[in-house]
Amino acid sequence: MKKTFFACCALCLLAGCGSSTLGGGIDPRMSQLQIREFQTRSFETADTLLVMKALLNVLQDDFYIIKNADAALGVVTAAKEVDVDDRGFWGKALSDENDRWKKNAVVECSGTVSSHGNQTRVRMNFQVKTYDNLGAIMAVVQVQDQKFYQEFFAKVDKGVFLAKEKL
Repeated sequence: MKKTFFACCALCLLAGCGSSTLGGGIDPRMSQLQIREFQTRSFETADTLLVMKALLNVLQDDFYIIKNADAALGVVTAAKEVDVDDRGFWGKALSDENDRWKKNAVVECSGTVSSHGNQTRVRMNFQVKTYDNLGAIMAVVQVQDQKFYQEFFAKVDKGVFLAKEKL
C-alpha cells in the first residue's frame, strides 16, 4: 500500500507548485533511474553559474530559505516551513494537552548543478517533514510527483531564459 501525504492544494501551495497532489512515499515499483529522470533537467547553456542563479531565484520566489549554495561544487540546499494546523477554532478549543496533531511541515530540497558539454544539468530532490504540536517528526516523505518536478523545472527554465536575455 502506498502512503499518501497531504493530497490537497494547501500543501501544494506550500511546496510552490501548481499541481493538486504531491506524491506519497517512495513507490517501490519505480527504479532509481526512473526517479532520477524526472528529478533532472538539462538546460541549453554551458553557463552553470547563470543556471545556479536562476535556480536560487526560483527557490526564493517560492519562499524557500537558501541554507547552502556553493557554485564551485554546484550544490544548493533550501527549506521552507509552513503551518499545517488545520483543526480550526473548535478543534483548537477542544484539544486536550495530550493530543497530537500536525502542527507544521518543512519542505527541504537539495540539488546539484553540473556542466555536461554545451548543457547544464540540474537535479533536484524534495522531501516533506511533518511535525506534531510537540515538535516530534510524524512523517518524512519524498516528493515523487512528476508533475511537481515538471512545474518546478518550468520555472527554472523561465528564469534561465530571462537571465540569458538579461531581462
